Amino acid sequence: MILLVLLLTAGYLGRFGVEDLNEALTFMGRVTGAGLIAASITALLGGAAVMDYWFRGSFPHSGIVALAGTVAAALTNLMVLLEVANGDSRYYMTASILLTAGSAWAVFAVGRMSVEIPAPKRLAVAVLASTAFAIANFGYQNLYQPYQHGARPIIKLAMGNPELSMDRKSFAIPVDITLDNHSDVGFYVMGAEFHAMGQKVTVSGHDRLRQQWRDDAKRWSKSQEKSPLSRREIHQAGQLVAAQPWMVQGNWIEASDSFVTRTVVQLPIDTPYDQVSFYATASFARKDRLGLDSVRFDRDSWSGGKVPHWMKAQENFDSLIYTGRVHENNSINAHTMDARFVAVYWKFGTQGAAVFSSITRKGEEDRTPSDAENRAVSNRYGLVDVVTGPIQRSLWDIKSRR
Repeated sequence: MILLVLLLTAGYLGRFGVEDLNEALTFMGRVTGAGLIAASITALLGGAAVMDYWFRGSFPHSGIVALAGTVAAALTNLMVLLEVANGDSRYYMTASILLTAGSAWAVFAVGRMSVEIPAPKRLAVAVLASTAFAIANFGYQNLYQPYQHGARPIIKLAMGNPELSMDRKSFAIPVDITLDNHSDVGFYVMGAEFHAMGQKVTVSGHDRLRQQWRDDAKRWSKSQEKSPLSRREIHQAGQLVAAQPWMVQGNWIEASDSFVTRTVVQLPIDTPYDQVSFYATASFARKDRLGLDSVRFDRDSWSGGKVPHWMKAQENFDSLIYTGRVHENNSINAHTMDARFVAVYWKFGTQGAAVFSSITRKGEEDRTPSDAENRAVSNRYGLVDVVTGPIQRSLWDIKSRR
């Protein structure tokens, strides 16, 4: 029975270890893979020592090797069980529970075989050191790192000088969009959206009444667009004049890298707007938290495509939905978690545009998750939403050139 437990443990841990050593997305993940392989080999040696101790007795220290193998198997199985407990697979959960219980029993059984322990103090130090290293590595990989904050790209907008067309009937405003990633991790781009809002702004000859301020605040709180309140300026609801992607979904930016692109917003010279506001939005996921297949267009909201009910409840917005397969960053989660998919939602209407992403199991897109679930998913996969704007530009000087 002891031999069976050790052999099954060696195969179980070895499978995870080989995959992590070759495919884990982080250095510590590969260290974990190496540790699992070492535990697997130790379990195999422990099994061989058990056979020698029982039948041949050719190796004088087979008893202590058998004890070390069962202790290593029990500790490693316990740590794997703690990780598997967060997964969705009953099969792996059951297997981990049985192997953990079996290896714990094997430690007790080998300990009762009158095993002589040479140099017990040195052995105790070695066992404690290896156990502390294993626990520290597991804690860093699975507890500290998933909740580490501070990695967030920065989006910058810079406007160039407006240019009149040859017939002086229209003008163009060039806008440079810069993405800076000063962190030490790379990011997948789930979606990157740029839009411009045209606004009519009149100036009052006197300070406005307090009730007018209140009415403005109430109106802007219900709008996708955010505009400042002013004592003299009267901002009317803006209208969307341009919306487009500025990076390809599923592409990425590496650590300590930057990306620059230019877009141009064109308006007629007799535009009714007094100013234009620019916004840039992007949704990212950390490359050390997940692997991502290409994100492709899936469906839209106006051609009978299925959209979540919480999107249908938002009136006056059309939506585009892109999807892609998510891969876990380590082999244990890859085997024990149900397949996850990212959905990137584009929303655009007359009063603004936005892009954001969510990660769910297939068939759960329509379910509204709680705030705690959203935070857990964001921490697990390193989801980051970045918004820049409004960057405003008055059009009075352009319109005066007519």
